[in-house]
This record gives sequence, structure tokens and C-alpha cells, in this order.
Amino acid sequence: METVYKKKFETISLLFIQLRPKQWTKNLLIFAAPIFSLKIVTLLSFIQSVVGFFLFCFVSGCVYILNDFMDREADSMHPIKKHRPMASGRLNPYMAICFGLFLLIGSLIGSYILNPFFMLLLLAYFILNLLYSLKLKHVVIMDIMIIAMGFVFRAIGGGIVIQVPFTPWFLLCTMLISLFLAISKRRHELLLLNKDKGTHRKVLESYSSQLLDQLNTIVATSTIISYSLFTFFSGRTIQLMWTIPLVIYGIFRYLYLIHMEDKGGSPEKVLFEDRHILVTVGLYAITVFMILYFFD
Repeated sequence: METVYKKKFETISLLFIQLRPKQWTKNLLIFAAPIFSLKIVTLLSFIQSVVGFFLFCFVSGCVYILNDFMDREADSMHPIKKHRPMASGRLNPYMAICFGLFLLIGSLIGSYILNPFFMLLLLAYFILNLLYSLKLKHVVIMDIMIIAMGFVFRAIGGGIVIQVPFTPWFLLCTMLISLFLAISKRRHELLLLNKDKGTHRKVLESYSSQLLDQLNTIVATSTIISYSLFTFFSGRTIQLMWTIPLVIYGIFRYLYLIHMEDKGGSPEKVLFEDRHILVTVGLYAITVFMILYFFD
């Protein structure tokens, strides 16, 4: 009997790991809406944002299940991804898919109760990632743009949940910084797999480190310019300009980690492991909060 319970507990643990809770930090972008709408946020809207955060975590977890199901053979040849539950053979792939389907339906029902438009956004997010898993992840350039679009969906979702609009400048900044992270991830994969790049991810054969470096230069520059313009033309206090140095330093630090320490394959891992990035993000959040609270 003890062995049966132990096996069930192990299966539940693997299903939870399969949802990639470490990647849920990406969904914190949902809280950008309440942060930049500080003066009108109520306890109810904050609770709605928290619920929206977890619903997005569950749906994005379903996407990870789908991706790992589709890529389990390729992942088994990856030096890091081979340890994932399905790729390693510890978790039955079809059990994971059934669990993901159940979780997806439950999350969509919950999001409809929260806000019907939020449900439509989550459904669009899932469909986009379904297309990505089936075909678009093999299309050069398109693959990194879809990854970036996922972050834009998160930002829009945060606004929908508490029913506040976002400026085009903010969405543009989100898109650009997301492209920056996606390009950095592809570069890390390219260098990590080296000669065997095509066996893991076919689209890597269409990339070179020189191309990705050039793309990152363009996107990093555009991000800094766009964010600077956002602080002046967002309709908020102009005092947000004091956060520009933090954004510049954060991008420069990430570029340093990419080129000098060969990191960047996992942005959420960099966030928690690099003290400089973590402190910069913390200072940015505190600074934005103080500026919007006292000057907006």
C-alpha cells in the first residue's frame, strides 16, 4: 500500500514539474497593469489579478505539456532537456496530455467567469502556441516572434482582468524586450548544441551566432529607445524617466551574461541566479511604485 501511495505521489510531483513552475515568473507580467494603474487599483482588482496570474500559469503549463509531448524525442538528445519528465521516460506522455486537457478546460471555464475577454485571450494564446508546436517553431524568425507575442498576451491580459487600457508604447516595449530574451535563448541553444543543433531543433540550422548577435543589437537598441519614449509619452508622470538607467543597465548586464558567461538559455534562471539582474529588477519595481504613488 505504501508503494502505491509513493508512486501516486511521484506521478503528481512529475505532473507539477511538467507544468514548469519555475517559468511562472514570466506570468508576473500580468501585474504590470495594477502597478501602472496604482491609483485606481482596489483590493478586488488585485485579487482578480492574482487569479488571472494563476490561470495564465495553468494555461501556459498546458502549453509546456504540449511542447514537451511533441518534442520528447528531440529533448531526449538535449544535454539539459533530457531530464524533463517526458523526455526522461519517468512520466507517461499520454497521461500528461490528458492531465493538460483537463487543466486547460478548467482554466478556460475559470477565466470565463473572471472575464469573458480574458478567456478569449487565453484561448488565443493556447491556439497560437499550438500552431507553434505543430509547425511555426520550424519557421526561422517566426519562431522567436511567436515567443515574444506570448509576453505581449500576458501584458494585455493583465489589463483586461482589471479593465484598464495599456498604451501602445508599453506593448511595444514588452514586445521588444521579449524578442531580446527569445533571441538570446536561441543563441544559447545554438552554441550549446554546436554541431548537433539540427537534431534537437530543426530551425537552429537556419540561424548563425552572427545573425542572432546582429538581431539582438537591433532589438536591444530599439528597446532602450522605445522605453525612453514610453516614459515621456505614456500619459503618466514624466518622473518615470528616472527608471531609464535601470533598464539600460539591466539590458547591458544581460548582454554581458550572454557573451561573457554563455548564459541566456533560461531567462527565469538568470533572474534568480544573477544577483545584479535580481537587484536591478527589484530596484526598478520599487522605483516605479514610488514614482507612480507620489508623483502620478
